[in-house]
Amino acid sequence: MTLALPSPVHLRVAARLLQSGAVIAYPTEGVWGLGCDPMNEAAVRRLLDLKQRSEAKGLIIIAGCIQQVEGWLTGLSPAQRAACSATWPGPYTWVVPAANAPQWLRGNHDSVAVRVTAHPGVQALCHAFGGALVSTSANVSGKPPARDALALRQQFGRGLDYILPGRLGGDGKPSEIRDARTGIVLRKR
Repeated sequence: MTLALPSPVHLRVAARLLQSGAVIAYPTEGVWGLGCDPMNEAAVRRLLDLKQRSEAKGLIIIAGCIQQVEGWLTGLSPAQRAACSATWPGPYTWVVPAANAPQWLRGNHDSVAVRVTAHPGVQALCHAFGGALVSTSANVSGKPPARDALALRQQFGRGLDYILPGRLGGDGKPSEIRDARTGIVLRKR
């Protein structure tokens, strides 16, 4: 399935809102996602409040290209970095040493999860924003992830600042999660 990119106008609006601390929803490979600027503590805390999710769990960082996550990979050996980059872009999330990740991203962990997406709309959103984003499934904790705009509105009402138009990628499975230091699979696809 070929996915159309969001319009340049929608991407500019979303990027401006993200840069000002907004929390937005957007379609990903399998479900709708919630995103914000990972370095904006107030935005991340607002996203966690919307999801009713504990900060202790940590969050995933998603990028449009590997250059946008280079700073998150500094604690890896060349072989570990090569293992990560060999799966990107794609549905593979790697848990990497937290390096300089603030607590609001890593939670109670010494690591942070990063992924380079293959979804063209999310890639375009990250490029328009100018970097990686927090990305988590669009659902209140304990409820199923949203698979359409109606489900988004039912779960979040007016709590979202923007919904980026687009289509899901058709991949109904969550990304695989691996520990980049050990190679151990933490969640299978």
